[in-house]
Amino acid sequence: MTDRRLNNLKYPSGRVSPRATVFTLCGLCLLMDGFDVQVMGFVAPALTEEWGLARADLTPVFSAGNLGILVGALLFTMLADRIGRRPVLIGATLYFSALMLVTAQATTIGQLVALRFITGLGLGSIIPNATSLIGEFSPERRRVTFMMAVSVLFTAGAGFGGFVSLWLIPRFGWTSVFYFGGLVPLVVAAAMYLWLPESQEFASARAGRPTGVPAIHLFRDGRTPVTLLLWVVNFMNTLIVYSLSNWVPTVLREAGYTNTQALWVGTLLQIGGTLGTLAFAWMIPRFGFVPILATSFALGSIALVSVGWSLSVFALLAVAVFASGWCSIGAQPGLNALSATFYPTTLRSTGIGWALGFARFGGVVGPLIGGELMRRQWAPAELFLAAAMPPIVACAGIVALSAVFRRQASVLGEVGKAAVT
Repeated sequence: MTDRRLNNLKYPSGRVSPRATVFTLCGLCLLMDGFDVQVMGFVAPALTEEWGLARADLTPVFSAGNLGILVGALLFTMLADRIGRRPVLIGATLYFSALMLVTAQATTIGQLVALRFITGLGLGSIIPNATSLIGEFSPERRRVTFMMAVSVLFTAGAGFGGFVSLWLIPRFGWTSVFYFGGLVPLVVAAAMYLWLPESQEFASARAGRPTGVPAIHLFRDGRTPVTLLLWVVNFMNTLIVYSLSNWVPTVLREAGYTNTQALWVGTLLQIGGTLGTLAFAWMIPRFGFVPILATSFALGSIALVSVGWSLSVFALLAVAVFASGWCSIGAQPGLNALSATFYPTTLRSTGIGWALGFARFGGVVGPLIGGELMRRQWAPAELFLAAAMPPIVACAGIVALSAVFRRQASVLGEVGKAAVT
């Protein structure tokens, strides 16, 4: 199907074009995926108060959710490179929406741990497959922009979750947030079943797909160093993203701020990420992945240190948290787009999914480290100083990627030019 036809919003028959349909439905799916992935961070202050918990008691819940997302990203993205993006997206959305409704019935920490893990299995396959499908319905010259512009809705969903929580929790309690997060995806899944098309690029490439386990091919044809570096950078960035998303509202509550203030600051983190993604979607096609992402991680490290220093001044704290979200959460869709650009169609979901799988491992480890440091009574300034270290490693990883792209340009092809120019 030509770009000219896909660029039209309407066909002569009046039907909505496949591109518009894919962007809309994948965008809605990503919105609710972001909402449901981050929901525990928003309900945590109210939940700990209602159940009489210490702030660190929810550490296993946060980590279990990210562990489930990790497993889902590793397994179901390989399945999507075998059977297609459409069936995996629809099935995963139905699955996690049902589990969100069940989670609203939880009454113990053990139940929450188990439910967040099995919910994460479905959540883990959404970003890789939605990103792949969006990229495969985009013209090549605007692929990065489109992938990032639509995938910003994942981050927006997390910010949206803050506003929804601010309205629902005081009126109906924390369980209402899970009911919302379960019912809306059911509607989205029904719409995808009716109208979401399969990728023609994927269908055309199926005959030439590699044999065996797809993940093995991430290390063939000169891809090994790039694959490993992508995993390291994703891990380091998500180590911070999920630590911030899960613990910022709770840390602020312990510092003396009200639940409402803590939720507002947590929401600012996601808003910063949303606006940062939009800015990067404009900048990366113009200046390259490496310059923009390396700069973002370096500035993100400074912003994290500033969060700890400004804890006693609400206005400065809000600015520092917003900047942290811009640099860390905003950079993650850029990393996803880099993976999607680098891997061929037959490995695209697997490549994105396994990079995000290692990213989610950072999401498992980050809350555990944060919980342990809080158990040891680290001051907030010390916590955020420690949090400033992983972005420095991520920055170094991006610079190393640039060196690999330049050294192996003849093997890796056009992605090397796209990354460093």
